[in-house]
Amino acid sequence: MGRKRAPGLYKRSGFWHIDKQIRGIRVCESTGESNLARAEEFLARRIEETRQAAVYGVRPKRTFRQAATRYLNETQKSSIRDDALQLRLLDSYIGDLSLETIHMGSLQVFITERKKQGVKNRTINYALQTVRHILNLASSEWLDEYGLTWLVSAPKIKLLSETDARKPYPLSWEEQTSLFKELPQHLARMALFKVNTGCRDQEVCSLRWEWEIAVPELDTSVFLIPAHAVKNREDRLVILNRVVRSVIEEVRGQHSEYVFTYRGHRVTAMNNSAWQSARKRANLSQVRIHDLKHTFGRRLRAAGVGFEDRQDLLGHKSGRITTHYSAAELGNLLEAANSVCGMESRKTPALVMIKRRA
Repeated sequence: MGRKRAPGLYKRSGFWHIDKQIRGIRVCESTGESNLARAEEFLARRIEETRQAAVYGVRPKRTFRQAATRYLNETQKSSIRDDALQLRLLDSYIGDLSLETIHMGSLQVFITERKKQGVKNRTINYALQTVRHILNLASSEWLDEYGLTWLVSAPKIKLLSETDARKPYPLSWEEQTSLFKELPQHLARMALFKVNTGCRDQEVCSLRWEWEIAVPELDTSVFLIPAHAVKNREDRLVILNRVVRSVIEEVRGQHSEYVFTYRGHRVTAMNNSAWQSARKRANLSQVRIHDLKHTFGRRLRAAGVGFEDRQDLLGHKSGRITTHYSAAELGNLLEAANSVCGMESRKTPALVMIKRRA
């Protein structure tokens, strides 16, 4: 006969799990161990942590991996996939560290190696901001079964100077034509939509037909993207100029839910291998997806569109309630959005000359 296992342990799918009342608190979790002896050691440590917390107010040791997992499970934000990517990169550096041992010193190896890989400080800062946010949640909002926060206090996570940040690259009309003709049709439509609305990558990819609203007074429609799908967490009004209207009508009826699809499925990201290959063929490897948004903003300014209207058309955060418009106000925004249509036929060389000299 095998030796008797400790009470409160049972095996499932090859791993030992805990299901036990410890000081009046039911603990149900995996030990992560397939070996019984190591699982019993885990259980003994868990029992002692519970005693220390209940009697002396000592917080159980929790790893950054546990905190990252909770964050990903509980957070609802449009950029959660980007956060998950950064957390996967961070895991091999700090995943096994307990929360109280994470600080700028323990993050230095991650920072150094990412720099050696040629990663810009702005991207490294995104990872550091995610770490900082998780530590702040652990020290202020996350309470355990003993009423204790996961962390006593959050350390100061200092961001790097972004002097190496890449400058925006607004496209000339010639460059746009050269690039777009190299894109597959579905991606070219999305790029044309983006460069005429200033929407972000994920706003375009997640665009749904249910968000379209008819405006019969202007014989047009708009899209109202809900706050949960927008980076700044505000509803995003999308005005459709003549070019965008033609794009929308081309794809109407292709899918019941999403506006932009490929072979019956939603396109999850515009910055894919097709985009990378197209910009190389067009000799525009410096152009990023986000530059399409910059291009729209620059063209609006060149067309003489005022600051507040540019803010609204680009979906920038402001103190105004940007989804409550009269028909006249919508008409003004539509006129502003249409002002960039056909600009390629006008004489606008100054912007291109300055950019190329730089």
